[in-house]
Amino acid sequence: MNEIEFNQELDCRGLNCPLPVLKTKKAIDEMAAGDVLKMISTDPGSQNDVTAWAKRTGNDILSAGHEGSDFIYYIKKN
Repeated sequence: MNEIEFNQELDCRGLNCPLPVLKTKKAIDEMAAGDVLKMISTDPGSQNDVTAWAKRTGNDILSAGHEGSDFIYYIKKN
């Protein structure tokens, strides 16, 4: 996966739904428009949860993928 420049990293490994999305929302709320959050989760449910949350809130998922058991998201705040 290509490395995307990001402003903040959020490690949600070991947390289950809905904690990864709740922590992502809190982190994004504290960031400036245009900033990018890298979020790492081990919860397979985060794939649907993060996508649905981003659509609902109007934030952009620049990249979503996985490395081993980690699901990695780059989310740009709008």
